Amino acid sequence: MCVELVIAVLRAEYRFHRPKYYVPRNPYQTPAYYPQSPNPVLSTAGIFSQLDVETLFYVFYFLPGTYQQYGITTDFTSGLRMLTTIGRYLAAKELKRQSWRFHVKYLTWFQRHSEPQAITEEYEQGVYVYFDWEGSWCQRKKSDFRFEYRYLSED
Repeated sequence: MCVELVIAVLRAEYRFHRPKYYVPRNPYQTPAYYPQSPNPVLSTAGIFSQLDVETLFYVFYFLPGTYQQYGITTDFTSGLRMLTTIGRYLAAKELKRQSWRFHVKYLTWFQRHSEPQAITEEYEQGVYVYFDWEGSWCQRKKSDFRFEYRYLSED
């Protein structure tokens, strides 16, 4: 399931980049005509099927939130973090629906470019497209890549 995938990425990410959430010391009560809570449409799966793939990658890799923060909240800041956690889950779910596969060793999404040249019980080898989220924020082709099933996210 995608929840385990998000948890694995968040744990790895947290080790390197401990999140620092802005919490105002003196929060100011805003007028009622400003949004008082996150828009609930942002936590529905339907909206994610309408997003382009780069937006899904952005949501997955860069929106803050952890699985532990997942829950019902009333405070706007915590509610926003909850929605981003839900957003990561829904982004991962949509990427998987579009045939992207998450490699847990490289923490990167891969997609078959063509049918694999070799398939065994332990791996498949062929041409893959991967999303270079750390470098140039684009899709790149990797020829003769060996995707070992032990590194495939099972969810």
